[in-house]
Amino acid sequence: MKINKLDHLCIAVRNLEAARKIWEPILGKDGPDDAYVDEPEKIRVARYWVGGVGFELMESLTPDGDVARFIEKRGEGVMLVSLNVDNTREAIGELQQQGYPFIGGVRPFRDCEFAFVHPKAVNGVLLELIDYRWDELKDGG
Repeated sequence: MKINKLDHLCIAVRNLEAARKIWEPILGKDGPDDAYVDEPEKIRVARYWVGGVGFELMESLTPDGDVARFIEKRGEGVMLVSLNVDNTREAIGELQQQGYPFIGGVRPFRDCEFAFVHPKAVNGVLLELIDYRWDELKDGG
């Protein structure tokens, strides 16, 4: 499996607007480079481009969402590390052959797919594999 780059890091937050006020001065940003709501994942996201890597602040839309459950269990903080691959399904196949367990299956996002390696297999880190194309960076993002 070829890793193209670190795709993004996600910080789980209780209140997205409050977190933006903390992080935007540090990041040197006046607002997110990409703000979106992902209804299937039950999250609201503020994404920033930092040196070609996404830095995401994520707030749960519901009390039963994955982000809300993460915060309830561990508190706010780094929730996941995402690696960019050419093809998510092929990467899953390679890692499954090596015994890595996945949480759920392949999930859609925009024009790509992603999947999660179970944290118990990778030192307690929720590891995402995603085949996102990063067209935003071609426009200077």
